Amino acid sequence: MNSPILAPAAVLVLWSLVMLGWLAVTRLPAMRKAGLDFSTLVGGRGPDLQGVVPDRINWVAHNYGHLMEQPTIFYTTVVILALNGAGDGINLTLAWAYVLLRILHSLVQATWNRVIVRFSVFSAATAVLVVLAINAIASSTW
Repeated sequence: MNSPILAPAAVLVLWSLVMLGWLAVTRLPAMRKAGLDFSTLVGGRGPDLQGVVPDRINWVAHNYGHLMEQPTIFYTTVVILALNGAGDGINLTLAWAYVLLRILHSLVQATWNRVIVRFSVFSAATAVLVVLAINAIASSTW
């Protein structure tokens, strides 16, 4: 199957991996600076670093976590649209809008983290996703 709507999904996957890389190159040095010795650490999770490393460092990790949440609905919706032959036109435009909004959300959260701006961008992306999901239902044959 070759559907144009899979391209924005692939870009969002790549962006998520970029955020993972950003997380690693910022968090690992911050952990060392905080005196954490990787050779003796046992267990632990990202939330354990709250208050240990600077908030700015954790913002990137928070965003990476967010990219593992709502976008999973986007990926599923895109596959449904692609399988139903509805992966072009307005749905393709909406998919690209969703991806661009999620990238903007990442940049806001990982750098400036102004909550009202982040929430506004997130809300816009969510509204786009709702329309895509409705279109996925409409494109399905019952």
